[in-house]
Amino acid sequence: MPDRRNRRKLGRGRPQLRRGLSVIPSLFTIGNILCGYYSVIASLRGQYDVAAIAIGLGAVLDGLDGRIARLTGTSSEFGVQLDSLADFGTFGVAPAMLAFSWGLSSLEGMDAAIAQHVRQLGWLATFAFVICGALRLARFNIQSQKAGEPAPKRYFVGLPIPAAAGLIAAIVHFAASPQIGRSATLPILTVGSALLWFVLVLTTAFLMISTIRYYSFKELHIVKRSLRMTLVSVAMLIGLIIFYSEIVLLCMAIAYAGSGPVGKLVQIVRRIVHPGRPGVPGREPAHGNIKT
Repeated sequence: MPDRRNRRKLGRGRPQLRRGLSVIPSLFTIGNILCGYYSVIASLRGQYDVAAIAIGLGAVLDGLDGRIARLTGTSSEFGVQLDSLADFGTFGVAPAMLAFSWGLSSLEGMDAAIAQHVRQLGWLATFAFVICGALRLARFNIQSQKAGEPAPKRYFVGLPIPAAAGLIAAIVHFAASPQIGRSATLPILTVGSALLWFVLVLTTAFLMISTIRYYSFKELHIVKRSLRMTLVSVAMLIGLIIFYSEIVLLCMAIAYAGSGPVGKLVQIVRRIVHPGRPGVPGREPAHGNIKT
């Protein structure tokens, strides 16, 4: 009898425990929203490096909330929608504000008319970044909700919005590093640099809504015999980020953003060299391997 009563108490306590666990992923998502909001405030204050770091921290929290939800079995539609809204703020609005404030709004020492035209172009470029980010998230949500389709894992279609935001933040973070002798509060001041920044922001925006494939690392399996080497490599990477965050994060962001176009170019070349040949590496994968 006592054992039966204890089992009943445990059974009644499980729903409460589950409800408590369901809050944890949402707390990480709220932390992501806070990072995006703080990044906007920092950009308005001219604290560009702080704004970039806030976006990076938001990306870390964004990567954790979904995994924690799956590990605890507390995934929900509410969490999915909250995460999508958080991504739009932190990786859509915040990097656009940073890109405009740092790169396209402080053109001093030049003709006022030219500076005004550059600012207007900057406004359009950063607005395009926001819109493309929203379209990227909307496409992802629609594809994720389609019934009867296998869950895609291997590839994203288009540059993921956290990676696009990470590229903007990594460039600003690098530009504020002591190694290149710039101040963390010094924005771009020349027309040439501003126009180059304008092109980069637009290119990043259109990569988000492109159909270029990006590896998702969802099916990255660690073999047991290489576990030690993997742990050592991860530890070394973390150490490099801690001590040389400016150059390491920039290289990682550029490498991932460039991997899609480079992979597409390799596919085109292989099809030209081996036209109609079945099984040529780089041909389009099955639909189930694509994730938008």
